[in-house]
Amino acid sequence: MTNNRSPKRGASKRTKSSDRWLARQRKDPFTKKAHADGRISRAHFKLEQLDTRFRLLRPGMRVLELGAAPGGWTGYVESRIRTKSQARHGLLVACDFREISAARATVIVQGTLGEPRTDAQIGLALGNAPVDLVLSDMAPNISGIRTADQALSMELVALAVVTAQRWLKPGGSFVVKILQGEGIDDWVRDMRKLFVKFRLVKPQASRLDSREMYAVAEQFRTPSQQARELR
Repeated sequence: MTNNRSPKRGASKRTKSSDRWLARQRKDPFTKKAHADGRISRAHFKLEQLDTRFRLLRPGMRVLELGAAPGGWTGYVESRIRTKSQARHGLLVACDFREISAARATVIVQGTLGEPRTDAQIGLALGNAPVDLVLSDMAPNISGIRTADQALSMELVALAVVTAQRWLKPGGSFVVKILQGEGIDDWVRDMRKLFVKFRLVKPQASRLDSREMYAVAEQFRTPSQQARELR
């Protein structure tokens, strides 16, 4: 999820930064592969690589996806939790304030996470029952001001954690995008109290010059287990 603004109408000149971005896009192997394979975005390969390594997804799972637009992760999740030979399909609830490209079976909640109306819609879509996995690819609209971008990123991460705590079943898993920077160390310590297993990883499909990483947290602790960790 990003807070992107459309360029002004009539703008005929591109900035140097946009020219560099377009040049990088043309050279990026995962962007090329996404286009060749008919994928919505290169983000597909990030989740695919995380899933291959950590075995996050399987048929029949209940999944909540945050920051789902435009649908790069959504399509991959759909392919993993539902199979033609599987009588019992999984459930995917995808949330974003922007439009999401998804299969008919996916439940879309269009709204801003954290707003009461959006949170209530998520609960309704999930039947107020817990999920096996919470995914968050939410990210701020990068301004280039490192401290401001980091603060916004951590706000979105905190929102994703609260949502995961609300909906994850004991033993469930959580994947969230995070930017390397101030506040990470304290956050990691807190997360280790919530989950038995925790790792920060950078998928191959993430650009080398990006501060983007993904936290993969597994085996969500029960409230009593969390209490013991706090002692």
